[in-house]
Amino acid sequence: MASSDSDKLMSKADKLTKLSLTRWSADWKTATGLYEQAANGFRVAKKYEKAKDAFEKASKGQEILASPWDAAKHMESAAALAKELQKWNEVADLYRKASELYMECGRSQPASDALAKAARALEDALPDVAVQLYTDACVILEEDDKEQMAFDLYRAASSVQIKLEKFVDAAAILLRLGVAASNFNATNSQFKAYLSAIIVYLYAHDFKQAEQCYNDCSQIDAFLSSDHYRCASKLLSAYREGDIEEVKRLAQSSPISHLDNVIIKLARKLPTGDISAFKADAAEDEEEALDENDLT
Repeated sequence: MASSDSDKLMSKADKLTKLSLTRWSADWKTATGLYEQAANGFRVAKKYEKAKDAFEKASKGQEILASPWDAAKHMESAAALAKELQKWNEVADLYRKASELYMECGRSQPASDALAKAARALEDALPDVAVQLYTDACVILEEDDKEQMAFDLYRAASSVQIKLEKFVDAAAILLRLGVAASNFNATNSQFKAYLSAIIVYLYAHDFKQAEQCYNDCSQIDAFLSSDHYRCASKLLSAYREGDIEEVKRLAQSSPISHLDNVIIKLARKLPTGDISAFKADAAEDEEEALDENDLT
């Protein structure tokens, strides 16, 4: 179909949706079909701006015709074209609208997927927006008791946060993944998330928070018998001893080598600062403990 034919279809459809002295009601059923034909024609002709506009109008038509599923599919097509045009704010808005339409159908999985598509498209251009979209995609699945479908979304969100150097937020998302994994007895994913969070804190040179995270995770009995626990324990001990070579050796160990690439890269850069201070702090804590037990 020639682009000029698609233009004619759009013009005809627009007339059918506008009220006038001779047209008292809009014919959205006929107009929507015309918008759909025009959208496909424009897309084939690589007239992406016009195709995007046509898909948005087709989506509106399907929504008016009480077909939110078809409306959502058209809105996703519009969002994909906005991505081609690098209109990043529109990418977010259009995928969000698609997600809302899927939710009207009671379909949480495609609703979450739409937000995830937006997030992946925006990771480089609008990383903060991408994190929020990933988070919202996770929430949709959590509210429908489908957290097991969100594991990759948690990881993706934490990865973007690490790139933004928002390490506390990244660790929080990893721990959230750990909770979700525990709800479905996915212990391997759960323990990987715990070890990953500890590594993120250490990379941020926040030994106290890494230790607190380790202590909290150690309350889970199953974690205590895992390789991930033993690796975390040895890693923290190496920090307390100020043993740089041991930290580097552990960063090459099997439990860490099987984590996500972004976490492996952080681990291989450990330690990120002077860890001799941690040894001094540990010595002071030990002296204070001895003083407290001194009854003389």
